[in-house]
Amino acid sequence: MENYEMSPSKDKRNNLIVIVLSVLLVALAILFFWQRNTYQADAVLIKAEKDSIASELSKMVTNYNSIKSENDSLNKTIGYAQTKVKDLLTEVEQVKNASYKQITQYRKEVTTLRGIMHDYIIQIDSLNQKNQRLMAENMNVKQEVTEVKSVNQQLQTEKKKLEQTVTLAAQLEATGLRASGISAKGKEMVKSGRIDKVKIDFILSKNLTAKRGAKNVYVRIQRPDQILLMKSEKDLFKFEDMKIPFSAMREVEYEGSELPVSIYWDNSKSAPLIGGKYTVDVFADGRNIGTTSFDVK
Repeated sequence: MENYEMSPSKDKRNNLIVIVLSVLLVALAILFFWQRNTYQADAVLIKAEKDSIASELSKMVTNYNSIKSENDSLNKTIGYAQTKVKDLLTEVEQVKNASYKQITQYRKEVTTLRGIMHDYIIQIDSLNQKNQRLMAENMNVKQEVTEVKSVNQQLQTEKKKLEQTVTLAAQLEATGLRASGISAKGKEMVKSGRIDKVKIDFILSKNLTAKRGAKNVYVRIQRPDQILLMKSEKDLFKFEDMKIPFSAMREVEYEGSELPVSIYWDNSKSAPLIGGKYTVDVFADGRNIGTTSFDVK
């Protein structure tokens, strides 16, 4: 068998190949470990970013719970935005191995949702400020209305007082009021059997503020036993809010000056007057303008 020895050039080539392969092997090993380390580092960064996004979304959900307004339409829109945040949070939490592309997309969506929430906060703050201004204006208006009502009440009170004053000032008065029993010949009598009539004399006082023209003057005569002398139960006149009976009446023409008046009660066709003190009240314009009395024996 014949032995062949390798040539020096061939040995050099083989050695060079071994060296090159060794270098490539080492390079590949280095590249592998570098890529593995890089992948692990990237995975850590991606997870950290994912956790950060999830945390931020959780805070946004909580913040949405606190931004409520009195506007139902706005509250409904806020509810939709909050649902989007919750849905994105659920998606982020369920992703196991997120890529840089996914994380970048999530971050964009978070930025958009944060901006929307910020806009809602601004809107609600603006509405709250407007409501506060309106409430303040409303309070001012209520206070003004209260003040106006108070002024009106004062004016009404003053008006009533003035009306009362004018009414009192316009009230007539029977001065020199005197009542007595008289005989058929007109002489004053005290004895019951000789009294034919009861005469009531007085003067309607001067009053420039009183209403002028025709006036009915009424007389009520009460016996000592408080029974009213009257001709008919239909003889009534208005006194305050009532209609009460009268004994006698007379129509006079009043022009603001003093006016002497005499009114008679005719007792000639009635039973004799009983003894005692009789009370006489005079009325005009629905008011009692004088009272007097006389005695019968």
